[in-house]
Amino acid sequence: MLSILVFTLLCAAALLWGLVRIPSEMPRNIPSVPIYVSLLGLWSNMGQDEIYEKWLREPLEKHGAVKIFFAGRWNVLFARPEFLSDMFRNEDIYTKAGSQKKIPWSVIATLVGDNIINSHGADWKLYTSVMKPGIQKQDFNIEPIVDKTKTFVSKLLENQAGSGNGGILVNGLIQRWAIAIMGECFLDIDFGCLDYSGQRIEELQSIIKRVLFHPLFFNFPLLDKFAWLFRSRKYAYAIVKEFEDLLVELVENRPRKVKSSGEKPGDQSGELVIHMLERALDQGVINDAQFRANLKIVFLTAHENVQQLLNSVFWELGTNQTVQSRLREETLSKKVVSPTAETLNDMPYLTAVVYEMLRLYPPVSQLINRVTVGPAVLADKIEIPGRTWVGWNAYGVQTDRGVWGSDAMVFAPERWGDNIKDIKARYRREQVKGNYIPFNAHTRKCLGSNFAVLETKVALFELLRRTKWTVDPEYRLKLTPGGILAPLKCKVILEELA
Repeated sequence: MLSILVFTLLCAAALLWGLVRIPSEMPRNIPSVPIYVSLLGLWSNMGQDEIYEKWLREPLEKHGAVKIFFAGRWNVLFARPEFLSDMFRNEDIYTKAGSQKKIPWSVIATLVGDNIINSHGADWKLYTSVMKPGIQKQDFNIEPIVDKTKTFVSKLLENQAGSGNGGILVNGLIQRWAIAIMGECFLDIDFGCLDYSGQRIEELQSIIKRVLFHPLFFNFPLLDKFAWLFRSRKYAYAIVKEFEDLLVELVENRPRKVKSSGEKPGDQSGELVIHMLERALDQGVINDAQFRANLKIVFLTAHENVQQLLNSVFWELGTNQTVQSRLREETLSKKVVSPTAETLNDMPYLTAVVYEMLRLYPPVSQLINRVTVGPAVLADKIEIPGRTWVGWNAYGVQTDRGVWGSDAMVFAPERWGDNIKDIKARYRREQVKGNYIPFNAHTRKCLGSNFAVLETKVALFELLRRTKWTVDPEYRLKLTPGGILAPLKCKVILEELA
């Protein structure tokens, strides 16, 4: 009996060592981040910013890259513009390979599947041909965004009135607002979650976000293969399945559903992305699994990033009254209550504030979802073996003093310029150079980036037109420990303007 126990322990130790040891073929001219840094979430509540400052900033700014343990393996993480540009430009060397390739059995892979964001080659070209016209529409109807945002601000003020002079939590209502707009603008459906709390599809989002990023299973996804041993993982798989089935049911039975007209997918400019996906499915261009995966990724990404960016907006502008006041002056000078996209996109300070928010608070702060198809030499400096997962840290490069100057950690919208032409020119220039990557870059730049910026501008315009706010004096900033970057449980005090 003792010998069996000893043998079992030795096997377990050997398996663990095989998981955590750094492979000998990994680059030797860059440092390794201690493995315990990836596991801090098991015992610490440190935010991503604190973790970066303590363990990542120095080696990444000195060497431009580090070896880091994530998702059950050692990866190479980049944060130097030179390296980032080389990776982004060489898509066929550093190919997209998300969880569906890396850990296909896991909860997160079950959630997202093979989709337009994490696919490569023929599949990516297929999904793009179907969906891109609906995501990058030039004639997005801004009225639903404005209308939902007016309701959102009214509900914030109602919550504040019910709280008296105390602070109110904003994330819950922001999520309902973001999902409502995503539904209207991409899926042709009113989920009802902004008008009515407790809608199951919105509740499932909150649950998924809690179970998805559990540090133990996120760093050791092999454990997901043994979900029957862990009640929490059985629950996670069940929740993901419920979300998928409910989303498909709601979309298929939506009152506004437009039947397929038999035309080619993607060639009808007045349609939304869901109409294009449905037509592609009906015509056999994509299969049911591809339809479901891309439907889910639209739902997830078209609300989550803007949701968390707006959380950061409440924090930053709530503590920076000078910027808030100047931005309000620009807003009120327009003398309109329902702005057009043209009005918003011609506002220089508003545009600069949104770009600066994305610089200091990139919602997707770090992503490791590319793999080398063979041995590669990054920017002629770092030899990387084949089948090595690589990724980038946006927060790192966007707060690097060597890239952005001595005030890199300071919120300074003025750095972008003082007229809309110069501001947009710098925005494009910094992306091309690899200095600014909140939406990825080059051929795989986020297709919905312009929509996300516009949606954020609408929210800011309505908030500044009708309210002013401060952060609750009892609130202490704590950023998320992993996953999407945003303040946790931010509380603000709003005042309605006359």
